Amino acid sequence: MDERETLAGIWPLFGLSVRTPRLELRYPTDGDLAALARLTADIHDPGFLPFNQPWSLAPAEERERGTLQFHWRSRAGLTPDDWQLPLVVVVDGAVAGTQEVLARGFAVRRTVTSGSWLHRPLQGRGLGREMRAAILHLAFAGLGAERAETEAFDGNDSSLGVTRALGYRPNGDFVHDGGDLGARRGRRFVLDRATWEQARRDDIELAGVDPCRPLLGA
Repeated sequence: MDERETLAGIWPLFGLSVRTPRLELRYPTDGDLAALARLTADIHDPGFLPFNQPWSLAPAEERERGTLQFHWRSRAGLTPDDWQLPLVVVVDGAVAGTQEVLARGFAVRRTVTSGSWLHRPLQGRGLGREMRAAILHLAFAGLGAERAETEAFDGNDSSLGVTRALGYRPNGDFVHDGGDLGARRGRRFVLDRATWEQARRDDIELAGVDPCRPLLGA
């Protein structure tokens, strides 16, 4: 029995994965997180910040430690009524980025949101769309979601392109206080189950979902 199987016997999320023909999403071990942290040196154009907070612009040591702390907080703070589930993206056997899904009051609201980043050398190959398709499959097919929401700042053309390509419809806008960057405007989107079902893929495989449902209010 390997480390992941041992941990899954106590914390079932370690057995969770989503596989597509191009990549895998899986719940990360600390070894995965160390690999992920090292990628944060190059995940977006330095001239455009895609995140609410400038964590990706911090010095290397602070940025890498912060990556681990974020994932550890997500583990420790998870409850069925309020959870954040960041998975690592694995491409050709190597950690390449992260794709998360999160929810509050999921048992009643059946609504999730998502976020992601991908190592910049791998961007522009359609992997961002594949990651989002995989996490939507987990949400709708695996957990029984009825609604998926997402948002992105104006200018984040790659994220907006993925969102539109997967059938989300516009759901308003927002203004974020960006601190030194001033007011930052963005757009919100929503995807309902009926729309997702119309384009549902049959080449995405889920593993280890059933033991995780009680932890996620599903």
